[in-house]
Amino acid sequence: MGERLRLAVGVMGNAASVLLYAAPILTFSRVIRKKSTEGFSCVPYIIALLNCLLYTWYGLPVVSYRWENLPLVTINGLGILLEFSFIFIYFWFADRGRKASFTSHMKVAVSVTTVIIVFCTTAIISALVFHDHHHRKVFVGSVGLGASVAMYGSPLVAVKQVILTKSVEFMPFYLSFFSFLGSSSWMVYGILSHDLFLAAPNLVGCPLGFLQLMLYCKYRKRGIIEEPNKWDLEKNDDKSKQLQLVINDGTDGKS
Repeated sequence: MGERLRLAVGVMGNAASVLLYAAPILTFSRVIRKKSTEGFSCVPYIIALLNCLLYTWYGLPVVSYRWENLPLVTINGLGILLEFSFIFIYFWFADRGRKASFTSHMKVAVSVTTVIIVFCTTAIISALVFHDHHHRKVFVGSVGLGASVAMYGSPLVAVKQVILTKSVEFMPFYLSFFSFLGSSSWMVYGILSHDLFLAAPNLVGCPLGFLQLMLYCKYRKRGIIEEPNKWDLEKNDDKSKQLQLVINDGTDGKS
């Protein structure tokens, strides 16, 4: 019964994580359409890539015992493909200015190279230095814990923006909801697995996701000030012209 419950929670966590990882597809489809990154940062996707790499390795039989953490491998394996795709699109459509483009490309290239070096170093040390599953899980889990905290902490930028602007325009509801649902599911999965390194990162992610949902509920009714459309401007312009004609006629009559 306990193993079935753990597997069911893992499947639920997989479903929520698929939706969370796939959420930026809309953003990057806009990037492709406009051929511009519009100045947003690639850092969250690079951190997410490191997190996916580490936890895919964590779930493989090299670190975990046999396939006890298969749900972890499937979702993070998909996450690797998606994050690499997002980063490649960002790299391809980075700022078009010569100097700005070079700077953006260098930042992305250096960051991705650093992530790959950190992952490869972690994988090699865990495979060659430690000779049992327990110590490998402790080592890889500790590095993964740091990456997960950084990944779940990145939405704090959006939270700050919401508080300052009192608008949820920069924090989509579904992204916050799936983040909370995924964190909650993986936290329960880690607890049922008696695995601190799966539960602990989500002890950070779950409250942050809940905070985002509370902020959304608080500020969702605040209207976003919209610029007047062209039709309104034309109508106002026509009224101004008519008023000016009346004033001129009045002036001409008095003269």
